[in-house]
Amino acid sequence: MDSILVRGGAELNGVIPIAGAKNACLTLMPATLLTEEPLTLTNAPRLSDISTMTQLLQSLGSEVAALQGGKVLAMSSWSIANHTADYDIVRKMRASILVLGPMLARDGHAIVSLPGGCAIGARPVDLHLKALEAMGAELDLRDGYVHARAPGGRLKGAVVEFPFVSVGATENALLAATLAKGTTVLKNAAREPEIVDLAQCLRRMGAQIEGEGTSTITVQGVDRLGGATHPVVTDRIELGTYMLAPAICGGEVECLGGRIDLVGSFAEKLDEAGISVTETERGLKVARKNGRVKAVNVVTEPFPGFPTDLQAQMMALLCTADGTSVLEEKIFENRFMHAPELIRMGARIDVHGGHATVHGVERLRGAPVMATDLRASVSLIIAGLAAEGETVVSRVYHLDRGYEHVEEKLGACGAKIERIKG
Repeated sequence: MDSILVRGGAELNGVIPIAGAKNACLTLMPATLLTEEPLTLTNAPRLSDISTMTQLLQSLGSEVAALQGGKVLAMSSWSIANHTADYDIVRKMRASILVLGPMLARDGHAIVSLPGGCAIGARPVDLHLKALEAMGAELDLRDGYVHARAPGGRLKGAVVEFPFVSVGATENALLAATLAKGTTVLKNAAREPEIVDLAQCLRRMGAQIEGEGTSTITVQGVDRLGGATHPVVTDRIELGTYMLAPAICGGEVECLGGRIDLVGSFAEKLDEAGISVTETERGLKVARKNGRVKAVNVVTEPFPGFPTDLQAQMMALLCTADGTSVLEEKIFENRFMHAPELIRMGARIDVHGGHATVHGVERLRGAPVMATDLRASVSLIIAGLAAEGETVVSRVYHLDRGYEHVEEKLGACGAKIERIKG
């Protein structure tokens, strides 16, 4: 099993290209199931999760080709040959549930495995199912699978009001609503950039959608969708992660393709902590202003609030801040599993339920640590950049799900980092 070795203490200077968004691409790929015509995604990230979604779509009969080194995904689903999404694939990645809405909308029936648990919380799919039921789907849960059918072969427009904001449920409902008969209104919908990106792609395919980026999305169903070519939006989580690298160890890095509108709340916290973020013609430039980072308090919230997917990385930065910071996790339970690993590196962190109190220390110390999930893995690498000595991060298969070529991107800016093959 591979691990990452980081020798801390080096300043970072240079440029880091930011990939297309993993979470957006995983949502866009199932849209191929809505049409007989080709769908091509450009600016696709090269990640293991993308390979898993490719495998799932191919198991359903889609043709998926990775071109230009994986940066372009050419997909065609002229027919759905198999309407069962098998557990052996779905269990690897929760985003697999997003094939349910498109298959049900296009052909009126689907069988999809429940994705199972998750290390950072329960993340149930009940809101996905309730949204589809509101559109007329008949659902039967048995033997770990969702057996779904649309009476008459087609879903119907409906008003769907989510009891709380759910990105995945909004995505599944939006995909399904494009081919439903009549008008669907999604209330208390997620506002994330990935939702906006999906709506823009679906509109290119002929969908009639209004209101994406707000809490109310209106979809007028159409009889069929066509093909399209669509660029995947910049990955705001990868962007925020690499913005933290020069913040914790000094230097100046320009994140190519970065956009301030994708990370507004996060950038505000960096400014409060003493980190300079400036827009350039090519992206965002980040540098620590003067001296030690200042302590700040963070509360994770749905977009446009502070992203839960940047909480672990932000904690790594605050471990070396001047003062005491409090991080409140309001999206997922059990998302402070990186804290004990940071403590192994000399951090002072107290966790009580959904709150973590971080007492800043002047310097972390390198240590062997273990990644518990995707964002935790990269937070330990960020911490290692500023630590004295060597940090070895094990179980980096988590990392490969969401970050492409981390060691190359950071190494090009002066980081002393390498992958150790296991």
